[in-house]
Amino acid sequence: MPRTRLWSVVAVGCVLGAGCAGPEPSTGARGDRPNILVIVADDLGYADLGAYGGDIRTPSIDALAAEGVLLTQFHASPLCATTRAMLLTGNNNHVAGLGRQGSLPGPVIPGLAGYENHLSDRTALLPRLLRESGYRTYMAGKWHLGEVVEHSPWAAGFDRSFAMKFGAGNHFDGTGMREEDRPKYFEDDAEVDWPEGAYSTTLYTDTLIGYLEDHAAGHADSPFFMLAAYTSPHWPLQVPDEDLDLYAGRYDQGYDRLREERFASLQAAGIVPAGAELPPRNPAIVPFDSLDPAMRRRESRKMELYAAMVDNLDRHVGRLLETLRARGLYENTLIVFMADNGAAAEDFYDSGPYAEYLQAHYEDSTERMGRPGNWISYGPQWAEAGSAPFRLYKGFTTEGGMVAPMIVSGPGVGRPGSISDAYVTVMDLMPTFLEIAGAGYPADKVPMRGESARAWLAGEADAVHDDRYVTMLMHRQRAFIRQGDWKLVSIEEPFDEAGFALYDLAEDPGETTDLSGSHADVRDALIELWRTERRAVGIILPEDL
Repeated sequence: MPRTRLWSVVAVGCVLGAGCAGPEPSTGARGDRPNILVIVADDLGYADLGAYGGDIRTPSIDALAAEGVLLTQFHASPLCATTRAMLLTGNNNHVAGLGRQGSLPGPVIPGLAGYENHLSDRTALLPRLLRESGYRTYMAGKWHLGEVVEHSPWAAGFDRSFAMKFGAGNHFDGTGMREEDRPKYFEDDAEVDWPEGAYSTTLYTDTLIGYLEDHAAGHADSPFFMLAAYTSPHWPLQVPDEDLDLYAGRYDQGYDRLREERFASLQAAGIVPAGAELPPRNPAIVPFDSLDPAMRRRESRKMELYAAMVDNLDRHVGRLLETLRARGLYENTLIVFMADNGAAAEDFYDSGPYAEYLQAHYEDSTERMGRPGNWISYGPQWAEAGSAPFRLYKGFTTEGGMVAPMIVSGPGVGRPGSISDAYVTVMDLMPTFLEIAGAGYPADKVPMRGESARAWLAGEADAVHDDRYVTMLMHRQRAFIRQGDWKLVSIEEPFDEAGFALYDLAEDPGETTDLSGSHADVRDALIELWRTERRAVGIILPEDL
């Protein structure tokens, strides 16, 4: 039965106590502090990995799950930049400076605090704090948190970095979706060109391996923090020639059948409870069987290429892990593998702010899908299969937009080979890492909203959060607030509090039944909590101006 009690106490946890001052930072010696490796897959679907019951071959990532804990209720944010900001600050995206992602404005005046579109100095940054505590810090891949050197990974505290400034790009030459995305990438404190002929996943892995080799040779007495921020399998769907036909014919059954198959495989793998039900099919999506043969082939080809990108990513994750083993670093490295949001449904080639540029510089023919000059994405029809068993996908504040795969393995993980439905958020990673590293958090910065998962990972606690803990977010007029298993969700534009729907996630993870009528008291209490919390984090609505 749904619960009717709603706690009025707002938990804005900080593992290091009031003011988050914490212990004195360590200044160099490794001691028993582990290395920390965070691997982020861009737009990976919840149901894609083999360890989650998916059909794509991912043996390297699956092996991490066999050695560690697989989470079924890890919550990122609905979009990539906001998740990355929350990861590196332990805080709400507005506090972190990402109240709006990219060039698309929200219902606010650009330039207001919280809407800087780069990391805010109101917060302390994870790589900087770890570096100050004696860690070496490395990063390669997608940044998307500022496009000038002053807001680059180098400025955020990474000793070495090679990063894509913007949100998406050609996997073979690094060009993005705007003319201004064409020239430069960050390498440490300089802007550089994309190496000619490089494929993104190969380049980022080679770069990270180079950092590991240098670390083993010259900094072995220090632990490291490494962020492997891959841009795969984010569109455009492109792979090296040898991977073009890895999954030929595998998805001829279409997206409707795959969604059903994925749901059944998630249940078989123990990811989804046996009694759960698949949410209703999105009626806006054209049934696969009603497409003509040419369109069915085109659609199936999209998913083949997406699967090939995930397969390719897994092989490069395997290369990274093998380097750790070869250099004697693996046993003392805490490894977190995660995705940054729900499965991606965008199709910027055919519509939206980048369509004119993409159509002028790329083609989308079926015959050349997957190749360097082709720009294609797989759309909401396949994203709904990737986000099974949840509702909708990336960009939405429903569970399908935010619940992402996460696997944690290595030292400090006391439940190897387990599957857990503990509620963990991306904001919890920074306080977890700081506690593990013995690093402090400055008292003059906004306290973190995440809470440390260290005790839970070690098997010393049953949960990371209690039922009083509050999470909330607003982005591009879509919003949610959650306390315990109760969640208010609004996805209509323009935003209006009257549009909030109420769900009991314990009984209805697919968010199919709005309980606003039967539990009006809970809804009213959550709306009051929303009003308090959105002001606390700096969300500005038109009526505030």
